Amino acid sequence: MSLFRIAGLSLIVLLSACSSTEEQETSEQQLYTSIQGSLRSSQWDAAISKLHRIESEYPFGSFAEQAQLELVYAYYQSNEPDAAISAADRFIRLHPLHEKVDYAYYMRGLAAFTQSQSVIERFMPTDITQRDPGAARESFNYFKQLTDRYPDSIYAWDATQRMIYLRNVLARYELHVANYYFTRGAYVAALRRGQFVLENFPSTPAVPDALATIIQAYHLLDMNDLADENLAVLKLNYPSYPLLDDDGQLQLARNRGANQRSWINQLTFGLADRPEPPGFDTRIDGEFERDWDETTPQPN
Repeated sequence: MSLFRIAGLSLIVLLSACSSTEEQETSEQQLYTSIQGSLRSSQWDAAISKLHRIESEYPFGSFAEQAQLELVYAYYQSNEPDAAISAADRFIRLHPLHEKVDYAYYMRGLAAFTQSQSVIERFMPTDITQRDPGAARESFNYFKQLTDRYPDSIYAWDATQRMIYLRNVLARYELHVANYYFTRGAYVAALRRGQFVLENFPSTPAVPDALATIIQAYHLLDMNDLADENLAVLKLNYPSYPLLDDDGQLQLARNRGANQRSWINQLTFGLADRPEPPGFDTRIDGEFERDWDETTPQPN
């Protein structure tokens, strides 16, 4: 084979390779542009399908990592919080030093935050303190990871505001459980819930009610010295507490414990004529105020 023929074949192969590379880059760019169109028009299912395509067909392409972040966003917007959390976990695991990894931490917390809200709550008011707090705790921990690792992140302020809200919810949940224990005559269990609030949520508005819960539990356990000690703490720190009378005594709630249930309540196994919870719930205005932007940011 002559030198000219070899050179000619090499040139053809080189041009073919360049053409293939350009075609691949054009196809990747077109697919990514199409993804952006689907996201802008809120076509979440289409966007998710295309984002999986770009990752599988162009795993080392220019848009692969950005597509993984946008997959988290698309799953969240399509009301699939579990998938959003999974996608965020994957991004954090694969790209722990990525310049936008704080977004994955934030969206993971936001997806868990969504899980902590029922569908009913999004359309009408409900008592959020009576719901299983598992998702709320998970969301709080995710947001805390963000603020601890990336305190200067543009998402840190929003995460902090949501954490304040979640702490208030979790504290009130503990007191809701304490109130239930009072109705069952489980005074030690109610006491421990009140103490848990003081130890783990000391800066929340639920603290004075936690003190009142502790005081009542000690009173019902005939441990009046300890009840008086906690009453002194309540009066010193919260002199305007609404359930303190003019003499500085706590208005203990009416008790109908497990041994004082009506015959109707006992006959119906607790379904009818339920005892009135003797717990304390003096929520203040703004305790569950939402001080953040409800707009979900898209990764840029």
